[in-house]
Amino acid sequence: MKVKPALIMIMMILGATVVGCESSEGPAERAGKQIDQAAEQAGDTIDEAVEKTGEKIEEAGDAIREKTDD
Repeated sequence: MKVKPALIMIMMILGATVVGCESSEGPAERAGKQIDQAAEQAGDTIDEAVEKTGEKIEEAGDAIREKTDD
């Protein structure tokens, strides 16, 4: 049984492709992940601040209503 050279070449290319895809992440990928995490944390902080501000505004509104209802 003879194996055709084209088949051998295709198998070598596929093997090299698989090995190339398994490389570890580089510095740009790590930096991107850190940026994503920082942006998510900033968003969470902003959401908390908005929620607390909304609660304070509601409390102030309630206090005004109580004072004016007298």
